[in-house]
Amino acid sequence: MKILVCISNVPDTTTKIKFTADNKQFDVTGVQWIINPWDELALTRALELKENSNGKITEVAVINVGTKDTEITIRKALSMGADSAIRIDSVPLDAFSVASEMAEYIKTNPYDLILCGIESSDYNGNAVGGMLAELIGYNSVSAVSGIELNGDSFIVFRDIDGGRQKLLVEKPFVAIVQKGIAKEPRIPSMRGIMAARTKQIKLISPLKVNQATEILDYQLPQPKGKCKMIPADNIQELVRILHEEIKVI
Repeated sequence: MKILVCISNVPDTTTKIKFTADNKQFDVTGVQWIINPWDELALTRALELKENSNGKITEVAVINVGTKDTEITIRKALSMGADSAIRIDSVPLDAFSVASEMAEYIKTNPYDLILCGIESSDYNGNAVGGMLAELIGYNSVSAVSGIELNGDSFIVFRDIDGGRQKLLVEKPFVAIVQKGIAKEPRIPSMRGIMAARTKQIKLISPLKVNQATEILDYQLPQPKGKCKMIPADNIQELVRILHEEIKVI
């Protein structure tokens, strides 16, 4: 069996976000880039599945749609333990273009299990995984919080309102994973870091897919107001502020 993990290159969550003067483009100056946190957890779980499969899972690969600048992030995935990597040399314009680029590669290079993070921490679109499954004709399971190998199939867990759902899923399929898929992201070992230097990143020419969406402009959230301290015994003042100023009651 082979597993493919889709990874995206996103700004570090501590990055101060800025846009260009006309608010139409993200300003990348001084930005530290990382693996999307949900994708990093997905990769961690894929590696755990391989290690516990007694040789049944033979490969864990990662795929990314991005320019050469994303290779630092891809090397991080390889240092975590991924066996191979694919980079589709294209600017990730929107969810549809990213899913379409990856789908074209997967159609001729099939995998038994494809893992996608539920969303990226920059755009929070929650769209690529579902689009990808539709484009390649795979079944998909969303909101996956656990996955286990079960012979030639997989047991998938989903957290739902009031409980947890357990599914038996036949391969191939796309699992769109969320929090809980792994406890903590795997930290690369020194051996893994050294090995990643010699692992080849397969470069794929893009399709040049047309954008399905157009960004008109970006807007930063309004600055937070000053914190107002209210004595714990002054309940009337708290009620007045909530009612008259904040207007939530």
